[in-house]
Amino acid sequence: MTISVDCAFGGRRILVTGGAGFVGSRLVARLAEAGARVTVLDDLFTGKAEAVPAGVELVVGSVTDEPLVRDLVGRATLVFHLAARNIIASTANPRDDYATNIGGTLNVLLAAREARVERVVYTSSASIYGNPRSIPINEEDALEPLSPYAVSKLAGEHYCFAFYESYGTPVSAVRYSNIYGPGQRPDNPYCGVVSKFFAGAMAGEVLGIHGDGQQTRDFTYIDDAVEATILAAIHPRAEGEVFNVGTGIETSVNDLAATIAEVLEREVITEPVDRRDVDNIRRRVVNIEKARRMLRWSPQMTIQRGLAETARWLLSAEGADAAGRRPSRGSPSPGAGPDSTAASLPQGGRL
Repeated sequence: MTISVDCAFGGRRILVTGGAGFVGSRLVARLAEAGARVTVLDDLFTGKAEAVPAGVELVVGSVTDEPLVRDLVGRATLVFHLAARNIIASTANPRDDYATNIGGTLNVLLAAREARVERVVYTSSASIYGNPRSIPINEEDALEPLSPYAVSKLAGEHYCFAFYESYGTPVSAVRYSNIYGPGQRPDNPYCGVVSKFFAGAMAGEVLGIHGDGQQTRDFTYIDDAVEATILAAIHPRAEGEVFNVGTGIETSVNDLAATIAEVLEREVITEPVDRRDVDNIRRRVVNIEKARRMLRWSPQMTIQRGLAETARWLLSAEGADAAGRRPSRGSPSPGAGPDSTAASLPQGGRL
């Protein structure tokens, strides 16, 4: 079954919570390109107003504000619910995590039930699996959340499907696995390890790696994640379902650092550091066969190509601004040599 995104979204009123964040802003741009009339609700805790494309309405506010959520959802036919505190912020302040990730999701669902929206797409996380009993991880495998963030994301899922079963509220959910790519700002203290590793490597810093570096993750390119999210909103078979969004390929942290060194064409030095405070999972890779079969979705970007695209963005004027440095002179490209970037980036990332 072939679905035209332009036909599916043209002229429709769509609400994206968390639409000023890394994933949300990329999704908003894609929807706007397809002709949708998009409204973004974001409290700018980690999001940036300038990330919201021109012509898109930005409402600065929180999903914890029930009257505001009810008003905005009431104007929409489709809701993408991405607003959440991330794993680091959630661990630091579990009460705020509860209010935003659980209470905010309940506000969205209550408003969606009242407004009878066509679908709510909830963005969850592979962190809800905890330490998996087998690899790759299937959607039906045991769920063992090991952090406040994972607990709240799973609670949000449970609320979504409780509303689906109890009230007939149309929902679908996607479980993201370690999304990276252009737009993930190294100057954001909550950004992922890919951006942090790039920042450290470009600055000539030693990259700290927790433990032996053989822990693995399933790194997913931003555009692949956005495409899966869109299909979860418009595919008839997606209603009432949850989908893993990843690549099905494990990448160790050591290999990640080595590949970043390759695309930058420079030496990267690593050193072992103490155990992480959060997300201490030895292996994580998700099975994406359900999304392949039901949504006809599959990731298009390999880790090597995805990291090269990320490097190009970081070496561009926009990426340089995000990293708090001057852009390279001439045409920016990965592997421009050791003098192509100024050594004024944030401290190297750790995983």
